[in-house]
Amino acid sequence: MQGASDPQRDLLDVESVAGHLLPVGSVFAFLAEHRARLFPPSMFEDLFLSGRGRPSLPPELVAAVLVLQALHGLSDREAVEAVTFDLRWKAAVGLAVTDGGFHPTTLTYWRARLAASKAPDRVFDAVRDVVAATGVLTGKTRRALDSTVLDDAVARQDTVTQLIAAVRRVGRVVPGGQGLVAGVCTGYDYTRAGKPDIAWDDEQAREELVSALVNDALAVLEALAGSLAGSGGVEALEGEAAQAVALLALVAGQDVEPAEGSDGTDGRWRIARRTAPDRVISTVDPDARHAHKTRHKRQDGFKAHVVVEPDTGLITDTELTKACGADSSDAAVGIRLLGLQNPDEGPDEGPDEGPDTSPDTSPGEGAGTSPDISPGEGAGTSPGTSSGEGAGTSPGEGAGEGVSVEVLADSAYGSGSMLAALERAGLSAVIKPQPLTPSIEGGFTIADFVVDEAARTVTCRAGVVREMTRTRTAYFKAACKGCPLRARCTTASAGRTVHVSEHDALQRAHRAKASTPDFQAVYKQHRPMVERSIAWLTRGNRRVPYRGITKNNAWLHTRVAALNLRRLLVLGLHHRDGQWALAQP
Repeated sequence: MQGASDPQRDLLDVESVAGHLLPVGSVFAFLAEHRARLFPPSMFEDLFLSGRGRPSLPPELVAAVLVLQALHGLSDREAVEAVTFDLRWKAAVGLAVTDGGFHPTTLTYWRARLAASKAPDRVFDAVRDVVAATGVLTGKTRRALDSTVLDDAVARQDTVTQLIAAVRRVGRVVPGGQGLVAGVCTGYDYTRAGKPDIAWDDEQAREELVSALVNDALAVLEALAGSLAGSGGVEALEGEAAQAVALLALVAGQDVEPAEGSDGTDGRWRIARRTAPDRVISTVDPDARHAHKTRHKRQDGFKAHVVVEPDTGLITDTELTKACGADSSDAAVGIRLLGLQNPDEGPDEGPDEGPDTSPDTSPGEGAGTSPDISPGEGAGTSPGTSSGEGAGTSPGEGAGEGVSVEVLADSAYGSGSMLAALERAGLSAVIKPQPLTPSIEGGFTIADFVVDEAARTVTCRAGVVREMTRTRTAYFKAACKGCPLRARCTTASAGRTVHVSEHDALQRAHRAKASTPDFQAVYKQHRPMVERSIAWLTRGNRRVPYRGITKNNAWLHTRVAALNLRRLLVLGLHHRDGQWALAQP
């Protein structure tokens, strides 16, 4: 059952005895005075519906601890030690000097209950409601988008380690798996600890080991399919067992290819000479991914995406995703965070043109259409969150009719689908255009071709006109032979092939707009604030504390709530006459 705080203060209550020592405007002082108002017990009643059992800790106490823990980047054990020995924490959560702490697993228990509830981000939502109540975002007509890579909490595993770990996991969690692994696996002893004992500098020895492990993995999968055939097959597995089998199937194929001279049927395998696009890097945390924020900076982990109001620095919404993948691209997540419908659910959108061996493609290929919405409608609320009516975080809310709502972002958000979604929603894109990369250094890009949408034709720099196919592709073929501009256009023996994005006209217009002084002035003035908000987010917290997207996304929302609360206090947050308000400038 849900516990409750004693309305009678203890004689040695820290806030009563030493509350005047808390820094004015600090999160500690604010929680000491307003934690029950910010996190009322009724906000957590759905977590304890039975009304039976031993009372829990008071919910406002736990919520205050979770906020402070996320703000200061502490582990559960460190947070409990702070509650026990740090008078500032005791004052903030409402304890007496002589009160002890609680077991660290209590925080784990509360997070699990919140995660399983219908409103897992209620702490974030509570602070967002305070933001709305102050009116600080009323009339604010800009939102800035950005993302940053957060390091994962596990070590990267090589292919051999992943294969061994995946087989062991199947044996451990699938019913009857231990005996099945022992019966069909002949290439390696999966009960032994440590790395396989081979000559690691011997390429043949490595290939023999990889072949043995892959063949064992395939044998386990085949045996499972046979043993479960009468009960619905492997697809009938649920929970951990289903995840273990899926992971084994994935790691058995993502990093390997047939050995030289093999057709893949003789059981000879080797480590592939390429990296899978969405490669699982650890069986301990299958959600962690390789990240390439820039060409020279590589990390392993997750991506944290934020929407920031640039005048105040408040983060109006956030989401944590895998570090790579179609659903994790900056443009795709940005569309979700702004409350728009993604018109393109296809793969990650790259630069305007790929290598010369593939068709020339401008960003946004295949993007569809999204329903018209008014500026800011639903913005600031990601799927699955409950921000409450009138949360006040939508771009342009209260701005009035005819006021342009601007979305600022770097070139990672400049895809055709993003620009199309913003245009259909009536939002103005102040987004750095994606760079046009020619297939030949110093050569022509898609911008050098003239596209006539009405006639459905593409004209090259030499004046050759070709019709677009149904897939919006123009083939110049024989026209490239003997062309004086060929050296700057293509090296393909079949001639130049140009694919025109569905949003090509929109992107051309956007590139022209981005070159104007007004556009650049707004971008340079208001875009940098999001970088400062990202710095606040990652300071001392570049590494996520948990495994998996779900837990770390919950942590991210709590940390953003803590940062927003601290920022509101800097702006003069106070409670007067039953209302949240900010200090008058």
